[in-house]
Amino acid sequence: MRVLMFGWEFPPHISGGLGTACYEMTLALVHHGTEVIFVIPRAGGPARKSHVELVAAAPLAPAPDADSIEEFLNRLNIRAVDSILRPYLTDTDYQHVLIETEAIIARRLGAHSILEPVGPYGRNLIAEVARYSEAAEAIARRETFDVIHVHDWMTFLAGIRAKRISGKPLVVHVHALEFDRSGEKVNPDIFAIEKLGMEAADHVIAVSHYTRNLILEQYGIDPEKVVVVHNAVSKRNIGKVYHVPRRKTGKTVLFLGRITFQKGPDYFVEAAAKVLEIMPDVTFVMAGAGDMLPRLIERVGQLRIGKSFHFTGFLKGPEVERMYAMSDLYVMPSVSEPFGISPLEAMVYDVPVIVSRNAGVSEVLSHALKVDFWDVEDMASKILAVLRYPVLSREMLRNGRKELKAIRWEVTAERIIGVYNRLQA
Repeated sequence: MRVLMFGWEFPPHISGGLGTACYEMTLALVHHGTEVIFVIPRAGGPARKSHVELVAAAPLAPAPDADSIEEFLNRLNIRAVDSILRPYLTDTDYQHVLIETEAIIARRLGAHSILEPVGPYGRNLIAEVARYSEAAEAIARRETFDVIHVHDWMTFLAGIRAKRISGKPLVVHVHALEFDRSGEKVNPDIFAIEKLGMEAADHVIAVSHYTRNLILEQYGIDPEKVVVVHNAVSKRNIGKVYHVPRRKTGKTVLFLGRITFQKGPDYFVEAAAKVLEIMPDVTFVMAGAGDMLPRLIERVGQLRIGKSFHFTGFLKGPEVERMYAMSDLYVMPSVSEPFGISPLEAMVYDVPVIVSRNAGVSEVLSHALKVDFWDVEDMASKILAVLRYPVLSREMLRNGRKELKAIRWEVTAERIIGVYNRLQA
């Protein structure tokens, strides 16, 4: 089977969990014999009239347990579309990226002003998403495939156009919704695109029952075509522990993720202050970047816990692995988390985890401690329990290792292929 897949981030250029999920998912699909053509936006290619540039993605590093490098690259074909779409953009962010990009283009062309558009890109985020969808039409005309598979709202219009041109079935994969990102203040344009994409889909994959319920309640999608397929953790990473000695005195508690409303970092700060009143030798680390960072730095100062609270900024690759390995506890206090791979990654490094009940990953972790994101008293109490009682921590780790064995991308890929096969029947 050959799958045309549209995404908006893929290693080595990733900003969050979706890039990791797409990499591991496609790798597992390839191992099951599926060919994948993966389309991503990437700025910098020379412009064409269609605004589309197709190139091979040379930087892709095959996984070490692939049967062979050649086989992996033959089955996973990367296509890059000339676009400045980036992960987790708001329209305001997009305008900043557009200005920066046009300034670069202007310098290259010898222009002295960027008041007039000099690049081929859309004038706002929605326009650029629509322009990216035009690439889908060109690609769908020239590629041979059996199924279209798209990830999250930025690619939904691309999937619809590819379906219209090819007549092939469309699978919409929902990793996050506008309700997760924005709460009650949803962007009506993004909501409309999400609804349109799911209505046009032949099948919708939700990463959790939590997300499926939102799809049914908020978007009114036919429940018969919405199936849950949980994310996973890479089997090859289990046992691949980055050995870093933990502190001999004191404990380290980690928050790792985008510092935005959705992830609940403000609740982590408030819980940290309560823990430090009882255990002053604990160090709290917030790793990541996002729009709430300045406000939280100010709040840490107001609480006078700056000596025990560290902001690392955005981490990647070995930096993330090292951070997990140095931590004694990982906390994910998300306000709305469709799945959340990071707790599974932390468990790979023998780190016990506390997760929000509003996280899809809690559906596959029976033995993790769970909290309501808003209940900072309970969160602090459970942090203290894990840090103070080694028996509890060891029991959480023992049970977590057992659970990780069943949460594998190979199983996820089998379920996704099952969706493909139903559409081919």
